[in-house]
Amino acid sequence: MFDHFYKYTSAFVEFTRAERQLIESSFTFRQVPRKFILISEGKIARELYFINKGLLRLYYTKGADDITAFIFREHLFAGCHESFLRQAPGNQSLEALEDSDLLVITYTELQVLYKKLPKMERLTRMIAERRFINAQMILSSYILDSPEERWKKFEAANGDLLLRVPHHMIASFLGITPVSLSRIRKRIMKR
Repeated sequence: MFDHFYKYTSAFVEFTRAERQLIESSFTFRQVPRKFILISEGKIARELYFINKGLLRLYYTKGADDITAFIFREHLFAGCHESFLRQAPGNQSLEALEDSDLLVITYTELQVLYKKLPKMERLTRMIAERRFINAQMILSSYILDSPEERWKKFEAANGDLLLRVPHHMIASFLGITPVSLSRIRKRIMKR
């Protein structure tokens, strides 16, 4: 159950057998069905997730529209990080786009783990740094790239998601309408 977890974390830190036992006792395993809401806007995110299988979508709600902020795939940590870190109500929601198998740790358990296992703080700092860099790249793409360029970058980096995620969610992630995305795709196919 933790094989993918340790494969992912080994890029940042290595854990001993005793440390792994401590980690494994701090997480729980949960299966959630497609469309399951893990956290809703206005609620406090009390859990963080490592995705063994499935996809999770982080989104905002504006009026009647959901705006996709990020799509978390297998073997990544996912959550509503602002709410989780502040332990305050957030303006994001997190849902399963597919039936998903998750390793779950609560805020309280993570704080205990930090005290017992300082390597865990280093791990989460390095993951947060990677996430910050990714967020900066997404922001700069909104500022510097045309919608077509954003689509091409998304397709190149996440081509497998095109068959797994509804295109209206991808369009909202790219900051364009579904109609615009359809036009862009048609224009590119004609070339």
